[in-house]
Amino acid sequence: MALGSLLPELQPGGSGRTPLIERVARWAQEKPDAPAFTFVDYSLDPAGVETTLTWAEAERRARATAARLRLAADPGERVALLLPQTLEYMVTMLGSMYAHLVAVPLFSPDLPGHADRLIGAYRDSEPAVIVTSRDALPHVEKFLADHDVPRPREIVFADEIDLGLAGTWRDEPIGFDELAYLQYTSGSTRSPAGVRITHGNVTANAAQLWAGWAPERPDPELVSWLPLFHDMGLIATMALPMVNGDHAIYTDPVSFIMNPMRWVRLIASRPGRNVYTAGPNFAYEYVASMATPESLAGLDLGGLVTCLNGAEPIRPATLAAFAGAFAGAGLRPGAQAPGYGLAEATVFVTAAAEDTPPKVVKVDRDALTEGVLRVSGASAAAERVSELVSCGRPVGQLVAIVDPETRTERPDGRVGEIWVHGPNTALGYWRNSERSQETFAGELAEPGGLPAGPWMKTGDYGAVHEGELYVTGRIKDLIIVDGRNHYPQDVELTTQEAHPAVRPDHVAAFAVPGEDTELLVVVAERNRRVPLARLDLEEVESAVRAAVTVEHEMSVHAFVMVEPGAVSRTSSGKVARAATRRNYLDGVLPTSARRLAGRG
Repeated sequence: MALGSLLPELQPGGSGRTPLIERVARWAQEKPDAPAFTFVDYSLDPAGVETTLTWAEAERRARATAARLRLAADPGERVALLLPQTLEYMVTMLGSMYAHLVAVPLFSPDLPGHADRLIGAYRDSEPAVIVTSRDALPHVEKFLADHDVPRPREIVFADEIDLGLAGTWRDEPIGFDELAYLQYTSGSTRSPAGVRITHGNVTANAAQLWAGWAPERPDPELVSWLPLFHDMGLIATMALPMVNGDHAIYTDPVSFIMNPMRWVRLIASRPGRNVYTAGPNFAYEYVASMATPESLAGLDLGGLVTCLNGAEPIRPATLAAFAGAFAGAGLRPGAQAPGYGLAEATVFVTAAAEDTPPKVVKVDRDALTEGVLRVSGASAAAERVSELVSCGRPVGQLVAIVDPETRTERPDGRVGEIWVHGPNTALGYWRNSERSQETFAGELAEPGGLPAGPWMKTGDYGAVHEGELYVTGRIKDLIIVDGRNHYPQDVELTTQEAHPAVRPDHVAAFAVPGEDTELLVVVAERNRRVPLARLDLEEVESAVRAAVTVEHEMSVHAFVMVEPGAVSRTSSGKVARAATRRNYLDGVLPTSARRLAGRG
């Protein structure tokens, strides 16, 4: 079953085929004093200190940056951003795109929890230049000294670029198919790979996302805390404002993690504006859990038009918790917009942003294991039902549900691999032709009225029901026991609901080889609210085993309770099952049993 249509203005000869970066100069001329990017710094003041660039200032700084970078690198060479998430980060991205250089949006090496990602992406991209700040230089020098990575030709300080260089920059034509940046994937199933994003890709996806969000309301603004080295954060914060010369207000992820209500307050602080925002499922659950009557006092979220929920599996319970937590502050029932996307499609593929409450369907779990999405009646036994969230429809691109073996379309209600075709799908992976061919060169055996190819194969299972996309899980994560398919997120949800000692959303279910069939392993973090002294491991394990047996009709080969932080996660917050599986097989997981034994 296929969904969507292409945007005619983005086809060859269409009016929309002007690279997005060229619009910066347009807005600098048409609305020079209008705000473009505002960074809110909570490290200077807990209340936040705002610094704003107008469109004229953003263009001048981007041109100065372009001129400085071209003194250090030639067109097509890579520029690694090892910068804190400030206005300098945004300007460096714009300057790199002006200068025909290939940006590699990364982060300062002192950001905790992402060392392996930084090493892998930096080594793979082989940048000619590092851009950092003077304050971050010691961290960059230590990173280069401590790891076997290429030395850059030069280190440029974004906060020391001479703005007088702006006058020396002369515009050069930018090709729609020219490489703009490398978006490194978060590596939930394998090591990070650089997705080759062109100027045409980012132009198309920004237009598609705005069309999906339908921003016909006046004075739209983007509010974000998402990391700019992540695809969702980069497109929402950098690209979307460039489409129509709008305003983005953003802070850094650490500020959000330290106090998630800052996100809500930023949204509420835009009176008279229509606000759009985005985040992964865990962020909505986190902020809902921290909302109290005192923290909501005086906040008005009536201006929040759309909050996109994507980048990881969307939990119906999270949608309900977020709606309940903020309804009293004026959150509209239709503001939440579940969506689906991935870096290989630049980011955005589908969204349910029709100003109606999110659609959740209950489906027959047994039928789903056989590849059929069958909606269950209200009276269906709860243990035989899974809940799926609609991710809406694509805009400006095509989505097909395909049998990966026969390369033929699956009918409505049948599960298959999600394939994507459109101007937002990337060229391929950086210096990895084999993996590029595997992912980006899909061909339909019987295309009918659809393009035969190339289709981008997402590696995700899904189905279409009543014209909307439902994502059911990762193909590589599928657990096959005794010939039946089981989705790991269902087992993980069952596990976390089986006992209060299991930390919600920090469970990894995966398969390991057995003699006759795959065997199920469940790794679950201990809930911090249950101290070691009160932890009864046998009781927790018995509860989990019983729940999984009843609800999924399979046994748990091994249940491992680990200490908080031990279940691997990707940069976007997803559970990294493959990495957790490797740690399990290598015997390096910090188990709670080991901690208890050490106390004895």
